[in-house]
Amino acid sequence: MIRIAMEHAKKHPGLIPQFIVVLLGVGGASMYLFRLANGPHVNWNKKNNPEPWNKLDPTYQYKFVAINTDYKKLKKEGPQF
Repeated sequence: MIRIAMEHAKKHPGLIPQFIVVLLGVGGASMYLFRLANGPHVNWNKKNNPEPWNKLDPTYQYKFVAINTDYKKLKKEGPQF
């Protein structure tokens, strides 16, 4: 597969930027999926930690981008588990 792509790139040099953009897109999507799979809200081991979201600090910024929320000023509301 890679050898065929290299042969096409040698024959048609205009394809090289397209290959680079596709590889960057696949790499970025893979890294984002890895980040989502390892987030604090994902539970891979239900026997040892059935509710991991209860152990999060209220000042933990769990969103990728927080525009209007200042997580440093939040206080925990609710019971301790």
